[in-house]
Amino acid sequence: MSAWVAALATVVIVLSYEAWLAFAQRRRPESLARSAHALLRQDWFAAVSAQQGSEILAVQTLRNSVMSATMSASTALLALMGTVSLAVPSLHTSFGDEAAAWPTLTPRLVMELVVLGLLFASLVSSAMAVRYYNHAGFVGGMPVDSPARQRWAAAGADYVRRAGLLYSWGLRQLVLVVPVAAFILHPLAGVVGAVMVVLALTQFDRAAAQSV
Repeated sequence: MSAWVAALATVVIVLSYEAWLAFAQRRRPESLARSAHALLRQDWFAAVSAQQGSEILAVQTLRNSVMSATMSASTALLALMGTVSLAVPSLHTSFGDEAAAWPTLTPRLVMELVVLGLLFASLVSSAMAVRYYNHAGFVGGMPVDSPARQRWAAAGADYVRRAGLLYSWGLRQLVLVVPVAAFILHPLAGVVGAVMVVLALTQFDRAAAQSV
């Protein structure tokens, strides 16, 4: 199997699963963890908004979520910096030749760029999750019976939903780095890694029975 075929197979396996997941989410959102957990977070915010004295609990819970998203963003940033350092020689070889009209594209170079893109997307998603969790924390810290809390309750629930989705995307993009990085080590390893990651994601993406 040539390197280009292996690279195409690695990407197609992952993209095919993601396309199927997007289709399934439109047809049966209650059966998927992403949709079920988004509803869970909204129900949680509605519950704490209806219970007086829950402000401290809400802020502490959201603070824990902020820390989790911050760790994810830090991991993506460190991995991005390390990948850039390792990829500089091949990037310089491909793009640094001023005499060449077009850069020399190789399967390894393409997959290195894919890794950089995934890590950058993970960093942005996790950082935005921190932002939305932070906003939701301000709403959750308001007294439940205050007019300001009632005015911002809908926005707070939306912030929690968005933050959870962004955090989920950030973690997912880190997971998708695995088959691409495996391809860089060996082309066939990328195909095997893609299959293993998809099999693992099918379990993670399934909603728990009690949540549907």
